[in-house]
Amino acid sequence: MSKIILTGDRPTGKLHVGHYVGSLKRRVELQNSGSFDDIYIMIADAQALTDNADNPKKVRDNIMEVALDYLSCGIDPEKSTLLIQSEVPELTELSFYYMNLVTVSRVQRNPTVKSEIQMRNFEASIPVGFFTYPISQAADITAFKATTVPVGEDQLPMLEQTKEIVRKFNSVYGDTLVEPEILLPDNKACLRLPGIDGKAKMSKSLGNCIYLSEETNEIKKKVMSMYTDPDHIKIEDPGKLEGNTVFTYLDAFSTKEHFEEFLPDYSCLDELKEHYTKGGLGDVKVKKFLNNVIQSELEPIRNRRAEYQKDITYVYDILKSGTEKAREVAANTLSEVKNSMKINYFDNREWLEEQIKKYS
Repeated sequence: MSKIILTGDRPTGKLHVGHYVGSLKRRVELQNSGSFDDIYIMIADAQALTDNADNPKKVRDNIMEVALDYLSCGIDPEKSTLLIQSEVPELTELSFYYMNLVTVSRVQRNPTVKSEIQMRNFEASIPVGFFTYPISQAADITAFKATTVPVGEDQLPMLEQTKEIVRKFNSVYGDTLVEPEILLPDNKACLRLPGIDGKAKMSKSLGNCIYLSEETNEIKKKVMSMYTDPDHIKIEDPGKLEGNTVFTYLDAFSTKEHFEEFLPDYSCLDELKEHYTKGGLGDVKVKKFLNNVIQSELEPIRNRRAEYQKDITYVYDILKSGTEKAREVAANTLSEVKNSMKINYFDNREWLEEQIKKYS
């Protein structure tokens, strides 16, 4: 069996460092590993419209932003297929068939759906499209017969729902769909990077993000304002690591090489943590180090983005050709699905012959 990756992002804004450490960096590593036969990276604009239907311009304007972020992070169109979700209508038809295999109560129990509904204040009036987006995700994954889906920890319930749909479909109609496996980040700090304000999740809507394309001075301003230990008032006070956003970011970003370059007084992060918890290390010094770490990580990304921005037609052509390739693959899967369900009435003569026999 071919090894295939499907992953992607909603184009509701530029991508941030949470996306980067949570999935983007890993995607590039997987892309360059040579271990996969195909990699599909989707700009999920149709899914973004489920809670932005009254503002389609927001979604439309950010498709190119996300594409630029992908390319600047190292996604190679020669190795990965970039596609726009809404331009593959076969995904919508697959979603429609899968909806018959899932109950309303099962979708309501999905923890990710529940938390997303609460975050968007949809409790009183949930758009049907938003409510059913786990089914749409299942269509996205199975359309490309993805065997591996690299995502963040919060998407585990979505993948479990996809697996249930695959099992149900195959049990009713025969083995047709491929059951995917989730691939989580290796670094636990990357599973769900908090916002700079210490909130549980970095979110564009909460305004607590550091964006991949941000300028140096803006990044520094955000890092220096980061939430730390509120009880660490004096330098000599012992500091707490738990809930300390600065150290969470250092867990996610810093390497031994960063200490050698920017903070040679310490050999590694564990040594820095030990000094902080004992007391005698100020937040400002730690934040300055983190700023240097993040700047060194994002500078080459920002520079590559500037180059891609000079030729937007080239980026457009990448999206167009990738989407055309993806549509062919999705169309083949849809054909197999309809064949298994025996609703491909005009693609073979079996149904016609049954009708002739029935009425003769």
